[in-house]
Amino acid sequence: MINSEDRTVLHEFIKLDMAIRSLQQDYASLEKLKMSEVYINIVANLLKDIRNDFHKQRRFLTKKNIAVVKWVKIDQYFSDVVIRTAGEDEVLRYAQSVLKSQVEELINSYLSR
Repeated sequence: MINSEDRTVLHEFIKLDMAIRSLQQDYASLEKLKMSEVYINIVANLLKDIRNDFHKQRRFLTKKNIAVVKWVKIDQYFSDVVIRTAGEDEVLRYAQSVLKSQVEELINSYLSR
């Protein structure tokens, strides 16, 4: 069982993971823009900061014997995340639209730093 503090860290970890995946996916399309140098530098620095926090969260979760095992897409609206813990595995269900908006907020918060 994951306690509330660890669940909060886990949720942040999942959002950071999604932010990294989204930014990496968009990174390739930046080369097509007129001012690609500017945008590529912004995204590269953003990825660096997010990855740094991602690895901190991962180390914290590893010490607590918590790991994300896999994502399972349920339908177009929901995904399950299988979590391995020291006790038993857990499945957390996420609404994709909510997670997407939270990842966007996370990225915007990194940009405003």
